[in-house]
Amino acid sequence: MISIVLVEPEIPENTGNISRTCACTGMPLYLIGKLGFEITQSRVKRAGLDYWDKLHVEHLPDLSALTDRFGEEKFYYFSSKATRLYTDVAYPEDAFLVFGKETKGLPPELVSAHPDRALRIPMRPTLRCLNLSNSVAVAAYEALRQYDFFNMQ
Repeated sequence: MISIVLVEPEIPENTGNISRTCACTGMPLYLIGKLGFEITQSRVKRAGLDYWDKLHVEHLPDLSALTDRFGEEKFYYFSSKATRLYTDVAYPEDAFLVFGKETKGLPPELVSAHPDRALRIPMRPTLRCLNLSNSVAVAAYEALRQYDFFNMQ
């Protein structure tokens, strides 16, 4: 199953919305590093509605805790600084779609270390970035589309 990874998310409503996307798609959600909120905060819970018991969510200290467990070659790093389009990838069934914090994105050295797996969602060049929860939804549904939505219909 495809997984969503958020590195140091800062805005509780975004994480709540992403948790709802993960619950609806069956994707596990991994939260990495320092969070800008408590997962128990009402704003996170409210944004995720009553879906929290319908998803697998894990909080890990750093990204290496996840890459060591599953193998780094399955990780795809989303950044507005990447050159490769997210639609130009054939995602493996057990891919990890990795997104950075709202204010800074992923660390530049992480993106540049993986140019073949650093991906961007196209947008107008004069604008900074899409909302994190929207970016996750766009990427998640492209990966699912490639597998005919794992018979979710």
